[in-house]
Amino acid sequence: MAVKLIPYFVMKGNATEAIQFYEKTLGAKVAFKQTFGEMPENPEMPLPAEAKSLVSHATIQIGEDVIMFSDTFPGQPHQSGNQVTICISSNDKEQSSQFFQALKEGGQVEMPLQETFFSPAYAIVIDKFGVTWQIFTDSHQ
Repeated sequence: MAVKLIPYFVMKGNATEAIQFYEKTLGAKVAFKQTFGEMPENPEMPLPAEAKSLVSHATIQIGEDVIMFSDTFPGQPHQSGNQVTICISSNDKEQSSQFFQALKEGGQVEMPLQETFFSPAYAIVIDKFGVTWQIFTDSHQ
C-alpha cells in the first residue's frame, strides 16, 4: 500500500489567485481545477451566484509533489493560520534563495534565509496567503 501526504489548502475565496502565484513563483503546473459552477447541479441545494467561480477542488504539481486546494463555500467559516506548513526542499542554495525571494513578496519573513547547523540555506516565510513555508537546502543530496 502506497501512502502519500498531500497538503490541502482551504482558501477564503482566493484559491485561483494562490494557484497563479505558485505557478509563477514555484513553477507549479495545474493538474486539475474545477469550480463549484462546473460541478453537477443539485436542485435541492441551489448554488449561490457568488460561488460559481470559486474553486471546488484543484491540484497543482510542484516538482514531484502535489498540493490540493479549494475555496470555502460561501457562508462556511474559514480561519487562516499556521495549521499547515510546507517544507520545500532543494539541494541548490541558489534555488532556495529564489524560492525565498519569491515567497516573501507581500508576505512575512519569520526567519531570514541563513546557514544553520542542519542546512546551508534555511528560512521560514509566511506568504501573502497566510501559508507558512520552510525553505530547506539539503546538503546531503
